[in-house]
Formats: sequence, structure tokens, C-alpha cells
Amino acid sequence: MGRSRRTIPEELLLLALDPATGTTAQPQSLDLGLAGAQLVELALAGRIAPDGDRIAVVMPRPTGDPTLDSALELLRRRGSPVRAVHWIGGPRLGLRQIYLAHLERCGMVHAVAGQMCGVLPTTRYQATDTAISREIRARLDSAIRTGVPPDPRTAALAALAHAVGLGKHLYPGNEGRSSRSRLRDLIRHDPMGGLVAHAVMDVQNGVAAQPRRDRAPAPPARAVASGVPLQPRRTGAMARAAAH
Repeated sequence: MGRSRRTIPEELLLLALDPATGTTAQPQSLDLGLAGAQLVELALAGRIAPDGDRIAVVMPRPTGDPTLDSALELLRRRGSPVRAVHWIGGPRLGLRQIYLAHLERCGMVHAVAGQMCGVLPTTRYQATDTAISREIRARLDSAIRTGVPPDPRTAALAALAHAVGLGKHLYPGNEGRSSRSRLRDLIRHDPMGGLVAHAVMDVQNGVAAQPRRDRAPAPPARAVASGVPLQPRRTGAMARAAAH
């Protein structure tokens, strides 16, 4: 995959990083969002594909990104497609710290040691190049402002930002209400992003144990692997998100 392009997990974390405090917004749900972002990135890389509400590995070859390849290997070991809600809600807590360390190694953030109440050690993170965060935010702002369908990466990023509750961090207060609504509506522009975003919200709502019956099944993974394009569908939960 190389380092010429930032991954969606990296961009989601940079969006959540508060430049004033050096902490991340929505820390409890961010781990879930990062797990979902890994799925989207692996799908864009052609390694996995949706199979109904499940995720199937269609190409186990490593991407070259160690954090993504770790997730890909775990999916491969499952041996059969896994439900997105089960994967995202699984024991992968700590992804936020893993990705903060990853961004530090890549030179995109640097750690600042400190103390809380003069006793407890703390670590805050500052972006080394604020232009990167501004560019990511500008893509979301443009999609919200213009109404032009965004590219799949931006659509998936918007869907995950909404799913983990970053809307109120990015567009706070009453003046940001319409922007938060339009951010939510961007979920309909990428089927994979919509699938994982709904899975993230399902896990947070405690309904991961129940299979979703209101979403039409996606094309089987073998169809995606053979080059048959996925067509966006406004059915079930996605249709409700688009209609609100």
C-alpha cells in the first residue's frame, strides 16, 4: 500500500484529535470506529468484501501496512465470513493507542508527556503538520457544503465520523446542527462505509447480538472478487439514514 496515501483509520483519528488539548474526542467509541475504518480500508484495497452483513476475505495478500495486515490476518484466521458487528464489537479495544503510536512513528503526531493534578502521568498528542488535519476537514466541509457526492474514501470517513459521534466535535452547537445532519446523510454514498458505520452504531446501542433483518444482502464476496461492481442500495437502515 505504501505511505503515499493516508488510511481512513489515520484520518479518522486525526479528525478526532483536539489541537488545543492534545486529546481525542469520543474516546470510548473511537476504538469501534477505528475497527470499522480498518474494514473500509481493507475493502478499498481489495482484500475483503461484504457478503450480506458479513465480511469475507477475498485476497489475503498483505497490504504493507502493519496495523491493517494484523486485522487482515485475524479475519483470515476466522476461516469464514464474520458479521461486521461481531468484528467491530470484538476484543480489539486499545486501537486508539495503537494508532496514536502508529501516527507518532510515521511522524504525523508527537507525544507530549505531562501530569494530571501534578501526580498522574499523562500523554497528549499534537499534530506535527496541522495542514494535514485541515485538508481532511476541508474534504468533509466541501461535501457538506456543496452537496456533490464525495469520493468513496471521504464518504466512508464521513459515515464513521457520524457513527462515533464526532459530528458534535466538528460542528458544535446549534449553529452546527444542519452540518451534523448533512454529515449523517453522507453515509448513503458508500455501501461499505454505510455497512460498517451502522455496525458501529449497533454495537454502541447494544444490538450486536441480533442479526439485522432490514438490510438487503450485499452481492456475495465472490462476485466482488470477480469484478462485478457493487451498486449502492437505499434499503433498510441506510434508507432511513438517507431519509432523515
